Amino acid sequence: MEHRRLGRLGRENSVLILGGAALAEATEEDSDRAIQQALDAGVDHFDTAADYGDSELQYGRWMPEIRDRIFLSTKTGLREKDAAKRQIQDSLERLRVDNVDLLQLHSVGDIEDLDRATGPGGSLEAAIEAKEEGLVGAIGITGHGDGAPSTHLEALRRYPFETVLTPWNYILSTDEGYRADYEALVEEVRRQDAGLMIIKTISRRNWPEGGADGQRYTTWYEPFDQQEYIDAAVSWVLSHEEVTGLAMAGDVTIVPMILETGGQMMSREEAEQVLSRAPDYSSPFISMPI
Repeated sequence: MEHRRLGRLGRENSVLILGGAALAEATEEDSDRAIQQALDAGVDHFDTAADYGDSELQYGRWMPEIRDRIFLSTKTGLREKDAAKRQIQDSLERLRVDNVDLLQLHSVGDIEDLDRATGPGGSLEAAIEAKEEGLVGAIGITGHGDGAPSTHLEALRRYPFETVLTPWNYILSTDEGYRADYEALVEEVRRQDAGLMIIKTISRRNWPEGGADGQRYTTWYEPFDQQEYIDAAVSWVLSHEEVTGLAMAGDVTIVPMILETGGQMMSREEAEQVLSRAPDYSSPFISMPI
């Protein structure tokens, strides 16, 4: 398992991150299996969020055994300071830990939402207080949608977030405007030495309406589920040296396939050749859940 430096935090983390969204609706047995698979593969960055179902509770069972050997991050999706402060404390209790390594402002994808989070009485104030109290080690920001990279760039201008979690994949890179926004974000990330993590790596498209197979996975977008395309998608994202890691897809049945990619990387050119012939490959942001 390759490890990369998480920006100025200096921590060398696995490039594959176990995302708690995969455990949101999973059974205890399936959650334990996914956690063990990740550990066996060398994953040492575990990420979750307060609104990922029971994921914090699923992680919490494991913390007495693994807390001292993993990087643990969670998120608050609330925007008001007092509510976010309570949610942070609830997350620590559910995780059965005294602190987390990273607390992220969750799903900030447009300027209006950023204003709420970073303005007076916003959740950023709760995160800063939690950091001062030793409850969180660092503060990051995440977000979805076409506006995420430009919003995260503005976020870095307002506050020196230690990490950014933003969408990036091959099909998004073919959109000239999105690519330009991402590249501008990368420039500022490098200037501030922030850690840049990626979501939507193996997204294939929105779920087709009335599809014969139905929605086969717990992800709100349809992921690639053939090893060739997963290998190419992961390899393509990790070919970008500014990327410190990527969150694995939010379904426990897909996790082993992403872990399988860990030891066999394609070149960017090879990955693009594979992905360019992927059928029905499109942005997941054509239609997003409310």
